Amino acid sequence: MLSRKRQEPTSRHADTSLIAQGTIIRGDVRFTGTLHLDGRIEGTVLGEGSNAVFTLSEQGQVQGEVRVPHAMINGQVNGDIYASERLELAAQARVIGDVRYNSLEMAAGAQVNGRMAHQGEDHVQRELPAPEVRSEPATV
Repeated sequence: MLSRKRQEPTSRHADTSLIAQGTIIRGDVRFTGTLHLDGRIEGTVLGEGSNAVFTLSEQGQVQGEVRVPHAMINGQVNGDIYASERLELAAQARVIGDVRYNSLEMAAGAQVNGRMAHQGEDHVQRELPAPEVRSEPATV
């Protein structure tokens, strides 16, 4: 008889948080793992860690910024979206704000009312150098 090592059940949804339809959160939300929103967030949505995934259902709404590595949007966002890795805009997605992404998939019917800009991995926000300060010799 073959001996099988019993594996512990591993759920892909073990690190998933759900905000149900009818729930309104006023304030910023920070999360790791996956956040699935069917309700409404009035504040910034911030995914921490390179594997953080934000999913917004058709019923879901965000009134504020979304800053995550991975986002799947199928509801309404009134604010800017910053997806450092991948952004998926499904057919019911409605975004009023600017969108920055590394990789983008946009379904027919998705709407963005704002600017869209690609930011690759080599994208570094550069600041202008500080102006040189010239010291004049003191006059007596």
